[in-house]
Amino acid sequence: MTSVAAVRAGRVNEDFTGAVPTAAVLVDGAGIPDTGSICRHGVAWYATRLGGSLLGLLSLVRGRSLPGLLAEAIEQVTDDHRDSCDVANPISPSATVAALRLCDGLVEYLVLGDAVLVLDRADGVPLVVSDPREVDISRSYRSALEATAEGSDEYRRLLRELRANRNRPGGFWVAKDDPMAADEAVTGSCPVSELTSAVLLSNGASRFVDRFRLADWPGAMAVLALSGPTEIIRRVRQAEARHAVAADDATIVHCTDLADLGPSADEAGSPDP
Repeated sequence: MTSVAAVRAGRVNEDFTGAVPTAAVLVDGAGIPDTGSICRHGVAWYATRLGGSLLGLLSLVRGRSLPGLLAEAIEQVTDDHRDSCDVANPISPSATVAALRLCDGLVEYLVLGDAVLVLDRADGVPLVVSDPREVDISRSYRSALEATAEGSDEYRRLLRELRANRNRPGGFWVAKDDPMAADEAVTGSCPVSELTSAVLLSNGASRFVDRFRLADWPGAMAVLALSGPTEIIRRVRQAEARHAVAADDATIVHCTDLADLGPSADEAGSPDP
C-alpha cells in the first residue's frame, strides 16, 4: 500500500490515512479555520482521532458492519470533546470517510461524504464508489466561494450556509457529532478475486477526474499503475495552477496487494504550485 498526501502551503494537513493488514481508511477533515471558540482541538485533530478510532475498531472488532463501526468511532470522538467544545455547532469539525475491509473473500467498502473509492476490476471497468449528495449541493456554492477571499467574513458566511445542509434530510451526510449519520453511507462489497487494486481518494485528489477531467477513471487507474499516486497529485496541482483554483489537501491511498492491505505505508509529499 502506498499513501501519498500533498498539503496546502502554510496549512496543517486535515486528512488522515491508515491501514492494518485487513483494512484501509481515509478521512478528509472539514471545518472553518480559526474557530477555537467552538472547538479548541480543530479539524486536523478531529480527522486524525476519527480515523484512528475507526482503524482500531476495524482491526479489533469482528462481525460488525462498516456503518456500525463508523457510528461507534463517531461516538467515541464526539465523547472525547463533548465537554470542552460545542460539538453540535454547524461549523464544528466534521469529515468525509472512505474505508474498505477484507472479510471472508470479499472487499467491503464504505463512503460517506465526498471522498471517492475505486475498485479496479480485472475483467471490466473500475467500480467507482461515491456519495454525490455533498457534491450536488456544493456545486451551487462553488463559484461564489472561489470568487471570495478565503477567511473573509463573506467566505465564512457562505460556508455556514453550505454546511447548514449537513446531516439533515434533503442535504448531505458527513461524520460529525451524530453517530446515526453513518447509516447514510454508501456501502457494498465485491469478491476480492475479481479485483486487481483499490484506491481511496480525498476530494482534493479526485479532482483529477471529477473536476479537471484530466482522464476518466480507467485512465486514472492506468496512471496509478504506471506512475503511482504522486503523479496523479502532481497533475492535479498543475491543473489547479492553470485554472487559478485554490489547492486543497490531496490524499491517495493505493492498495496494490489486496491480500495484504497494510504491511507498510510510504508517506510522500507533492510540491505545491
